[in-house]
Amino acid sequence: MFRYIVRRFAYMLVTLFVVSIISFVIIQLPPGDFVTSYVAQLAAMGELVDQSEVDALRARYGLGQPVYVQYAKWIGGVLEGDLGRSLQWNKPVRVLIADRLPWSFSISLVSVVFVWLIGLPIGVYSATNQYSVPDYIATFLGFVGLAVPNFLLALLALWYYFNATGQVIVGLFSPEYLMAPWSFGRVIDLLKHLWIPALITGTAGTAGLIRTIRANLLDEIRKPYTLTARAKGLTETRLLFKYPFRVAMIPSVSTIGWMLPGLFAGELLTSFVLGIPTLSPIFLGALLNQDMFLAGSIVLILSALTVIGTLISDLLLALVDPRIKESV
Repeated sequence: MFRYIVRRFAYMLVTLFVVSIISFVIIQLPPGDFVTSYVAQLAAMGELVDQSEVDALRARYGLGQPVYVQYAKWIGGVLEGDLGRSLQWNKPVRVLIADRLPWSFSISLVSVVFVWLIGLPIGVYSATNQYSVPDYIATFLGFVGLAVPNFLLALLALWYYFNATGQVIVGLFSPEYLMAPWSFGRVIDLLKHLWIPALITGTAGTAGLIRTIRANLLDEIRKPYTLTARAKGLTETRLLFKYPFRVAMIPSVSTIGWMLPGLFAGELLTSFVLGIPTLSPIFLGALLNQDMFLAGSIVLILSALTVIGTLISDLLLALVDPRIKESV
């Protein structure tokens, strides 16, 4: 198992390196650069910029150099812990990410817990009680969760909460706790606000998990090995969790690594609607303004979360599926 983990970790580092190159090049593909976007914004406001000032800005940010030179400088700084300086915000990228990453991570973590705590038992119950009223309800809610976009759910949550309480749930803190030091009351206030974006972000994942568990478990409980185990006198609960449940979990466990970027994408519009200071809004702004250092750093972090999630999936698969354990 140790050699397996080391090998997967080596693959993870190679993947991150390749992704960093591809993402940095893709950000550079649109015509122009950050200075071009900046000058266009000034022109839209009626301000004129001299060419000498444009050249000075490009020289200041090193935008006149070839792409591979810019990448080499950026990735060299990343290896030293320096993610560069945001052209749009005129701040170190490390500072911007450090301010917002905890909120993105918190929402994603709570969403993952919500997805598995809700989706797993509902999927199992739906499969073991096929064509019952709860099964039809779970199927209907699953399709609704997959079909309704997150930003619409966020708008509906804002409207319902305001009608019910007369208060707005924008942000992660109430006004009195926004700039207050950390205390027990501030943590409770955070939890009161955190569950709403986490619930909205995890809705599609929960619906997908319910459908996946239900379909796979229905397929497994009808196979001959399950019928044989039942004929030998195993109780239904022991039979379910000893054999078909473990096999039905394999597709869901193998896709945990894909869940993290999916939650990040689902959090994007949710953060805009609910006014949450996560990485998603500044990531979109960085892409629109070709702020390559900020956008590249966020893509690198998102890729790191994906490959870490994939590593976790591989380790869980080795525990769930004995065939993988034997081949390690």
